Amino acid sequence: MKFISTRNKNAILKSSEGILQGISKEGGLFVPCTFPEIKDFESLLNKNYREIALLIMGSFFPELGVDYLKESIDMAYDTKFDNKDIVALINIDGINFLELYHGPTLAFKDMALSILPYLIKGAKKVGNINEEIVILTATSGDTGKAALEGFANVEGVKIIVFYPEDGVSEVQKRQMITQEGDNTFVVGVRGNFDDAQSGVKRMFNNRNFSKRLEENNYILSSANSINIGRLIPQIVYYYYAYITMLKRKELKKEEKINIVVPTGNFGNILAAYYAKQMGLPVNKLICASNENNVLTEFLKDGIYDKRRDLALTSSPSMDILISSNLERLLYHLSGEDDNLIDKKMNQLNNKGYYEMNNLDIGDFYGNYAEEEEVSQGIEYLFKNNGYLIDPHTAVGYNVYEKYKLETKDKTKTIIASTASPFKFGSKVASSIGIDINGKDEFTILEELSQKSNIPIPSNIQSLKNKAIIHKNTANKEEMEDMVKKFLDIGDKDD
Repeated sequence: MKFISTRNKNAILKSSEGILQGISKEGGLFVPCTFPEIKDFESLLNKNYREIALLIMGSFFPELGVDYLKESIDMAYDTKFDNKDIVALINIDGINFLELYHGPTLAFKDMALSILPYLIKGAKKVGNINEEIVILTATSGDTGKAALEGFANVEGVKIIVFYPEDGVSEVQKRQMITQEGDNTFVVGVRGNFDDAQSGVKRMFNNRNFSKRLEENNYILSSANSINIGRLIPQIVYYYYAYITMLKRKELKKEEKINIVVPTGNFGNILAAYYAKQMGLPVNKLICASNENNVLTEFLKDGIYDKRRDLALTSSPSMDILISSNLERLLYHLSGEDDNLIDKKMNQLNNKGYYEMNNLDIGDFYGNYAEEEEVSQGIEYLFKNNGYLIDPHTAVGYNVYEKYKLETKDKTKTIIASTASPFKFGSKVASSIGIDINGKDEFTILEELSQKSNIPIPSNIQSLKNKAIIHKNTANKEEMEDMVKKFLDIGDKDD
């Protein structure tokens, strides 16, 4: 399998090279040159999550070898997931909530970041790479902890995570700053997620910086969904959900489904789009945004405009104005026009907007939910069904209700439930009638547990007494200096 850059058709890499490099040298993202066809669902009916993962990842990453991938998948998706099936598909009032938060950090990012360290180690071996890998990642909340958890104490790897200091939940922050591991480094950026993400991209595109790393025996890579090794594993759970619905007789053979994805960076819904390209019977991909609704506007009028204030919401993992993975979709829909994509992405960077007309985006529907609607969604599902969801999932639920009202579409539907409600205790608790005034986060979580009759996940409960290890903060202009400091590679003239 070969991968090609969205901004340069001459940049074609083998899968192992794409996994290690993360982002193309001119700033483009790697996409598959072709999509494998996987649509013999009869043969998948008896396969578990790990077996489906092997089939899909093996189709995209054949260089790594079936035996290595099988061993890696078995180790990645093991008892650190608190559900024997790895994910759960819960039917509430005819809607299937795909719970993707049963991993160690209680968010959907675990589904890909548990396997990514193994993919990188395998790619290193295939490429005969001896240099140390530096994982450089920006996070809006969940990627950071999941990446830290996955790469902590992995030999031959260092991981550096930047997060918006005041733009994540208290639990998300505590998960990161208490992370153990000699190879881990966490920095709170004084700014928003887009500042952190843009700073990371600048480092990837800085030739002098890359050269300095190489001189010190380091190679730069990423754990964000800009890395194809992070994106491909996300395809697996959409196939698994469909197969589960077939097993339960909820679907007829080849019956189409809708997939609702709460998203800010577009990666999780792009994985569903890739699944459709591979043969998964998908009717509509429903892109759910919070009040930072740049994606909604783009899907409706073809104009992507980030020239607005970032709203800090109760769904911080979606507080994003630059949806990096949208670039991959635009490449596919534009007839693989790398020159056009390069032009539009440069325009976004320089002017803050771009316009793309005449694209066939009929696969997608976009809408958004406001904060009050998020609270109402959480309250409604708990009051009427005893089912507790987090604010991100509530965004998805609200947008799906708007979609039904607007279209009258009765296609069976999956909503990607992306995080545990206990990661966002204050919002969830207040939504179901708990008074949170003057209470610390852990007191709120205890009351939420009592009212919902759901135990606080042990991985969150343990945070209360964990020592804070990472106390680093920086302005966005200082991010590169922080990396140099951690790696001890100050410039020669420093």
